[in-house]
Amino acid sequence: MELLQYTFMQRAFLSGILLAVITPFIGITIVLKRMSMIGDALSHASLAGVAAGLILGINPVAGAGVVCVFAALGIEKIRKKLPRYSEMAIAIIMSAGIGLAGVLSGYVKSSANFNSFLFGSIVSVSREELLLICLISVIVFLVLARFYREFLYIAFDENAARISGVPVQKLNFMFTLLTALTVSVASRTVGTLIISSMLVVPIACGMQLGRSYFHTLIWAIVIAVITTVTGLTLSFYVGVKPGGAIVLLEVICFLFSVLYRSIRK
Repeated sequence: MELLQYTFMQRAFLSGILLAVITPFIGITIVLKRMSMIGDALSHASLAGVAAGLILGINPVAGAGVVCVFAALGIEKIRKKLPRYSEMAIAIIMSAGIGLAGVLSGYVKSSANFNSFLFGSIVSVSREELLLICLISVIVFLVLARFYREFLYIAFDENAARISGVPVQKLNFMFTLLTALTVSVASRTVGTLIISSMLVVPIACGMQLGRSYFHTLIWAIVIAVITTVTGLTLSFYVGVKPGGAIVLLEVICFLFSVLYRSIRK
């Protein structure tokens, strides 16, 4: 393919496919735990980290990662304090992230650098950022594959899992860190306004097509990879923003999956 002759497109495809594989692993647990908006909360918090990184002259992705980790831990802490109203934790952290990002963005000298994180810039991923994505992808895959059954149990019934002896607190802490790291690296590639959709929409498609937890996950990964490759191809030949194209394609896949399921019934 002509587009693969370019190094920047090779990096874009590799980073995009890696994210398309690991985001459903994170997303399926988020959806089943009724925390679909956590991606929005962390992505808005990561914007504050990006702004802080640009102001301090450090790598914005590193700044996003640090703030994302603290935001994710904050959500988990508030959920424990208010177990009956755990969804409030997401709203509180999201509000704090939006407010902090809004204040700090006023001190960023180059608004173009800051704005590039809103919708991502996957075609300008550097070699160092690609290595970071590879590292985090491997960590996420190995951890979630190792504790596959435990995370499955926690996703469906956290209290029953705790009674059965599953270390729920430790696994939730681990999952929170993995989610924060995934969102922080994805903010650079697909954008902070889009990563939440990539965590949820493929899972919604998988739920329409799969008959089990495992089949739902596989369908979600397949759809995420196909839409990512198609979106990047369209961005090269047509000139559309890759992040926006990927999410729109995922939404189209969801609509077709709903139609397919209704026809089957």
